[in-house]
Amino acid sequence: MLKRLRRAQGQLGGVIAMIEDGRGCRDVVTQLAAVSKALDRAGFKIVATSLQECMTSEDGRSDDDLSSEELEKLFLALA
Repeated sequence: MLKRLRRAQGQLGGVIAMIEDGRGCRDVVTQLAAVSKALDRAGFKIVATSLQECMTSEDGRSDDDLSSEELEKLFLALA
C-alpha cells in the first residue's frame, strides 16, 4: 500500500513539474489519470485489507481460506 502511495506521490510531483514547465494538456492529463489510478488502487488495497481482517476468525484463520492477494483481486474485480 505504501509503495502505491509513494508511486502516486512521485507521479503527482511529475504533474506539478509538467505544469510548471508548460507541458501540453495531453501529457498533463495522461499523468494525472495515472495519479488518480494509483490513488484508487491504494484505497482499494486499504479496503481489501480491512475486509480480510473482518473475515479472519479469532484464531487467526481465514473463514474462506483466501489469501490477501486473492481477496484483493476479487475486490478489485468489482471496481
